[in-house]
Amino acid sequence: MNPSPTIVELDDRAVLAVTGADARSFLQGLLTNDLDQLAVDCPLYAGLLSPQGKALFDMILFADPDGVLVDVAAARGPALARRLSMYRLRKAVTIAPSPLRVLAGWNGAEAGHPADPRFAALGARWLADGATPGSAAYDAHRLQVGVPDSADIGEDELLWLETGADLLGGVSFTKGCYVGQENTARMHHRDKVRRRLVPVSIAGDPGDGVVRDAAGRTAGTLRSHAGGLGIAHLRLEAAAGPLTAGGAALTVGRPAWLEPALAAAVAGA
Repeated sequence: MNPSPTIVELDDRAVLAVTGADARSFLQGLLTNDLDQLAVDCPLYAGLLSPQGKALFDMILFADPDGVLVDVAAARGPALARRLSMYRLRKAVTIAPSPLRVLAGWNGAEAGHPADPRFAALGARWLADGATPGSAAYDAHRLQVGVPDSADIGEDELLWLETGADLLGGVSFTKGCYVGQENTARMHHRDKVRRRLVPVSIAGDPGDGVVRDAAGRTAGTLRSHAGGLGIAHLRLEAAAGPLTAGGAALTVGRPAWLEPALAAAVAGA
């Protein structure tokens, strides 16, 4: 039997409205993606980075007649608003919370809504007045699909390309300057991404979440996990396994978005 269509409100997400005559140009100079590509039916995945290229905030952008609507982890919304305000200076930009809610739909509930810009298998993602809260159901879904999210990325911990942003449509290498662009572009062009967030299946108790290879060496750390599935920050050379965390055996998944990175790691081994 096919799974039922599912639509939920992501109650752990919030929406910021960045409005005004300079809203798009303002964000274009800060964020990793190209806002010239943002359209009503084409949301964008993007990040705001530190000058060193580490992820401070990940977000999904939606076009709005008055500017741009920003879908961000609710716990990080106020900090993002403050950070953006630091850069505003004299630009014609207003940054304020929006009453809109973030909705996601999958298993056939995607019709009429834009696809999640990271990976089509996640389903649709859009903004509306609200629906039945279901962040836990969504997390189970996205772990099944094998895509990292804000809980895996953290704040000022991982380089933007280590999050998989280059494989998940979260960075433009042609748009020009943005905060953290220099190191991000250097890593990309020199093929220096040696660690990434990857999906894993977990058989057993992962204990403290430290991932080890067959020789007992630290290979990475487990980030979010539930129901025997998770996301690990892992040295790609160790992805073929065997891997353990605590008393659990870990197996790296191979969703289509990650396959190019895993293949390149094998070729470069």
